[in-house]
Amino acid sequence: MPDGNTSDDLEPRKGSPGARLEEHEFKKRFLDQFKDDAYIPLKAELAKITAAAWDAYRHSRKSPHTRKAGAAFADPDYDLATDWLNARGAILKAQARHQDQAGPMRFLLISGSSRSEHTCPGEISKTYRMVEIARAILVQAPHVNVEVLDLSRIAAEYGRQIHPCKACFSTSAALCHWPCSCYPNYSLGQIHDWMNDIYAMWVEAHGIMIVTPVNWYQTSSPLKLMIDRLVCADGGNPDPTSTHGKHAREAKELEMRGWDYPKHLAGRLFSVIVHGDTEGAENVRRSVSDWLKSMDLVPAGALAEVDGYIGYFEPYATSHAAFERDEAIQEEVRNAARTLLEAVAAKRDGRQVAAGSRLTPARKK
Repeated sequence: MPDGNTSDDLEPRKGSPGARLEEHEFKKRFLDQFKDDAYIPLKAELAKITAAAWDAYRHSRKSPHTRKAGAAFADPDYDLATDWLNARGAILKAQARHQDQAGPMRFLLISGSSRSEHTCPGEISKTYRMVEIARAILVQAPHVNVEVLDLSRIAAEYGRQIHPCKACFSTSAALCHWPCSCYPNYSLGQIHDWMNDIYAMWVEAHGIMIVTPVNWYQTSSPLKLMIDRLVCADGGNPDPTSTHGKHAREAKELEMRGWDYPKHLAGRLFSVIVHGDTEGAENVRRSVSDWLKSMDLVPAGALAEVDGYIGYFEPYATSHAAFERDEAIQEEVRNAARTLLEAVAAKRDGRQVAAGSRLTPARKK
């Protein structure tokens, strides 16, 4: 125990209000998803399903399907959720693709807007149009693979969700597992978590471009959800058996014995493009860039970071027309993609050097 700390310092603090539901309220909420008249003939069947859901909730069966961790883990006999093991397996395969020098240069383009024509807005986002401009530049290069992550699907696609971060890291870095083990939580109905796919996308990539609008001086809601859930990539624990799941006291003790804060995404190159209509673009761009650098991702270059305004203080109704007229910002997006491409190629050839990258930081966290 470091000087000045006692055993009591590691005791998890309690006292937040309870969140458990009574049976009546639980069943009411569960049945709310079956309002369509098509379910009326299935009333008896729904009653049985609701009773089963209540039983799972009442007994907190977060992960009904598990298997023994095996020799690769600190506690081989611990029962790990198969969902988590599958997500880990996908990450390991993605890391192998990332490290394959004979494979293509891999790029992940992230469209951060929640807008699309497939739901209420009725119109594609300018963000996605920028991603398509960048994609058109990258796919022209030989031996390139480009993946687009369109976060608007959270708002437009059935069952597509990113659940919020539960802030395990603030209890202890060792309690925040890589990949995140908080979801799915079947007893709470917290399922369809997209992050298990998204983690592998980030791991595989050599270059990452994030494009986002400004929403009230911040990133978009879907992008912020993804950002928060990537906390496990920056110091997270790759072995949940070392804390026997979410055992807070064990995690605190493990961290205090000395935690190395592994940087699971270190070295990947990035580009950030932020667009707004009246305010906040520069601050959001800095915020996203600072976040990426804090995880030891590397800026691709000055031209790879863009912030600007489209149709400044003009009507929202004509914003797409304003974008189509603004050839300068379209070219800035192209230059950002060219810069990211050049940086990834240079790093592969051993020509891209980030000064200071081999130095050991004075503070881990």
